[in-house]
Amino acid sequence: MPLPKREGAKSGGGTVGSPRVADADGDMQDALKIETEFLSGVEANLEAAKGRHFRGSIWQTARDDEVERLRAALAERRCSEPRARLRQTPHNRRVTLHGSERAWWFGRRRTGMATASVLSPLEHLAQDDAGAPPRITLAELQDHVRRIAGDGKVPHVIGVCAPTGFSDEARQGRIELPNVTLVLIEPGPRGGWQVLDASEGVPEYLRRIFDPEDANQKIQRVREVIAERSADLLTGGLSVSAVAERLDLPEHLVTEAFAREAATDPELRMSKSRGERLLYRGASEIKQERGAMDVFERIRQLFSGEGDEAQKINALAERRASLAQRRDRIYEDIGGLEKKESELLEEGKRTSSQVARRRLAAQLAQLRKDISRQNTTANMLNQQINILSTDIHNLTLIQQGEAAELPTTETLTENAVKAEELLETLKADAEMVGSLETGLSEVMTGDEELAILKEFEEADQAKAPPAEERASAPSARIAPVNESPIEEATPEPPAQAPEKKADPEAG
Repeated sequence: MPLPKREGAKSGGGTVGSPRVADADGDMQDALKIETEFLSGVEANLEAAKGRHFRGSIWQTARDDEVERLRAALAERRCSEPRARLRQTPHNRRVTLHGSERAWWFGRRRTGMATASVLSPLEHLAQDDAGAPPRITLAELQDHVRRIAGDGKVPHVIGVCAPTGFSDEARQGRIELPNVTLVLIEPGPRGGWQVLDASEGVPEYLRRIFDPEDANQKIQRVREVIAERSADLLTGGLSVSAVAERLDLPEHLVTEAFAREAATDPELRMSKSRGERLLYRGASEIKQERGAMDVFERIRQLFSGEGDEAQKINALAERRASLAQRRDRIYEDIGGLEKKESELLEEGKRTSSQVARRRLAAQLAQLRKDISRQNTTANMLNQQINILSTDIHNLTLIQQGEAAELPTTETLTENAVKAEELLETLKADAEMVGSLETGLSEVMTGDEELAILKEFEEADQAKAPPAEERASAPSARIAPVNESPIEEATPEPPAQAPEKKADPEAG
């Protein structure tokens, strides 16, 4: 049988009932997680109960487990990975608080014992591919309690937690041992934990001690449900009784959770209608500054019925939440009637007696009439809820529009004209500044400055080398690697003028 399915209840250091793998490894990990959370929560409660609910002035804490028994089971069944299985499997750990007090000068007298123990089917978990672990039977529970009860001369309180759950026989059975008060704890199907009495006359404070989930964690679970069903608050509401039944919690804790949530959210409201406490979403408190109002104006607004949209929204939302609760109850009744109709129809098909069939036909006809009437009532409630929702929507728009305090059309036009004039003035000023800077540069460049600039240029020309030296200077160009060096041309000798032959006739 698989571990009890839980709806995401938080307890201790983590979330119990989160989605798990439907195999043996997942069951072992869940069982180990439940064992850790149970012992951590209950041990803190035992420490707080010292001297308050448990008699004694000297205390000792003992811890024990069944690791050796688990090792023997793993070795006997030849587990393929014993070390990994040993880490993943619960060890049936237990914590025992021993109380005593002074007797005479140096002696001690025992006053009682309180034990928080975990009981898992170790032999089954030690097998490879053994399937889902079974629930703890009455015989296994009796054997476990007798082994840890010890001496019956002092009062002993034992809380046994079964991560895989108890069988119906173990839940309903009674284990009567001398001076032993037994409490059973198992994971709740709706989150949290179930604390059951296994002895007669178990006081309420013992149930609270062996419940690992404290009041704050229970309230947190309720607030998580409110967050999950936030959409339902827009068109209806949540009732204390419905949430308490869903989470298996007392109604006073649910009421406290509703009050805390309403205190933190300005739109949530609580009311009591026909003995049922409801949580619904009303109007948000919008604070706005109001001008001075004389007495006559205040009286006129008070009797005119105008304004105060928030109060109207809250009243309508409360009425809508009450109608939504009535509609949901009618839907539940319709579901029950339809289920009964299906059963009668199947019974009529199975029977062959005409008398029985006539009787069943009459019952079905009357049942279907009742279903039709209930559907008509539910449709009427839906129409009423729709009308209220429309009115709430309109009032919300009015409230938000008045709270915004938007400017009028005249104010918007006046501000736009002012802004346009400001931009035109700014543009003209920018153009004027640009013309001033141009004239300023022309004024600064006078004759004297021009003469000085000319002297600077003459000095630069004097420092520069002559043109002939610049022409004869070798080029600074570096030939590339791939190019061959440029060979300088050998200057040819100047051509000699031809000699003139002597004229024989000269002279």
